[in-house]
Amino acid sequence: MLSVLAMAPQTWAWLSSSGHRTVAEARPGWAAAVPEAPVALVLGAGIRDGAPTPMLARRLDITAELYRAGRVRAVLLSGDNSRAGYDEPTVMRDYLAARRVPAEAMVLDYAGFDTWDSCVRAREVFGARKVTVVTQAFHLPRAVTLCRTAGLDAHGVGDDSAERFAAATYVYGAREFLASAKGFLDSVVLDSRPRFPGPRETTLERALAGSPGQRGG
Repeated sequence: MLSVLAMAPQTWAWLSSSGHRTVAEARPGWAAAVPEAPVALVLGAGIRDGAPTPMLARRLDITAELYRAGRVRAVLLSGDNSRAGYDEPTVMRDYLAARRVPAEAMVLDYAGFDTWDSCVRAREVFGARKVTVVTQAFHLPRAVTLCRTAGLDAHGVGDDSAERFAAATYVYGAREFLASAKGFLDSVVLDSRPRFPGPRETTLERALAGSPGQRGG
């Protein structure tokens, strides 16, 4: 009985996100199969010495591919800037800028402290309605489910990190049991508010208004 209860939140995440997940591929042109969305919501995954961790860098590489393929028109970079000298969103922006994603297409959320906060803030603070969530494959079920529970029409694209980052993938994958339980509590049981719930911003709307896709109709 206890084992069934322990698995329930992760089962909820897998079932709720079924049909809304894509794993990025190494072959050219894979991004064309990803459903179009106005916004890519990129979740932070740590920085080190002013650069993204390898897992975060892979999320950003995927995002750049989605943008260049025209699958998204704007990018919402959601990460942690809770202490001096640690600024995930700015590092993420600089990394993407070096990969030909224009600055005017990027919006920074400095209070994306966890997945639930990032999803709720994307909708309530930045006004997003339909997003492509970019993360690792092991995180996709929870990320997509939490965003959909927060009211977003969300599809997820994930990096299959098992081959390149086998040890880290195993550790983080195991943590998903606890993280899914916390996500279920935050989103379904408690309907928790983000640590910083507002105020409302229009930066994402301006980025979308200036995107080539918007200008083209």
